[in-house]
Amino acid sequence: MNPNPSNGFDLSGFQSELSLANRMGRALWGVVWLVLFRPSPRPLHVWRVLLLRLFGARLGRGVRVYNSARIWAPWNLVMGDFSVLGDRVDCYSVARVEIGAHSIVSQYSFLCTATHDADQAHFPLITAPIRIGDRSWVAADVFIGPGVMVGEGAVVGARASVFKDVEPWTVVGGTPARLIRSRGAPGQRGPA
Repeated sequence: MNPNPSNGFDLSGFQSELSLANRMGRALWGVVWLVLFRPSPRPLHVWRVLLLRLFGARLGRGVRVYNSARIWAPWNLVMGDFSVLGDRVDCYSVARVEIGAHSIVSQYSFLCTATHDADQAHFPLITAPIRIGDRSWVAADVFIGPGVMVGEGAVVGARASVFKDVEPWTVVGGTPARLIRSRGAPGQRGPA
């Protein structure tokens, strides 16, 4: 930890820690996103899935990715069968983002797999994957931070900020997200 906060950051020698191939791949993807992905008609999920797969995304059957969703590095995106990436979701996939089968990430949510070490003067990049379990729902305008695992069947309430793992079959909300209640797993009646 920096004992003297007045020293702050020294970014004079900052260089990207990402490879040239990564940066060039993202530049090419940015053009494809702008020209072919973003303007595609809303119901053409199959077209967008094809484009994402061409850039290395691993997507299951029946996946729906809306045309306004931003995917930073498609090769770090994995989506299970019948999962959804909603309108204006920002998938900052510097590290791997996994979305389980039959799961939804709703509009305006931000999946953030990277940050920087604010205690180091040269501000190094820190990355960690995000995993969203099967049959989960990330509601509107949620922030999920690096390294978070959302358990199977969990619900993250609208506008929550998630910095720690979410237990399976729970409902969380708030900033930072806190347990609201348990919910019934398949075969159970009502809340557990």
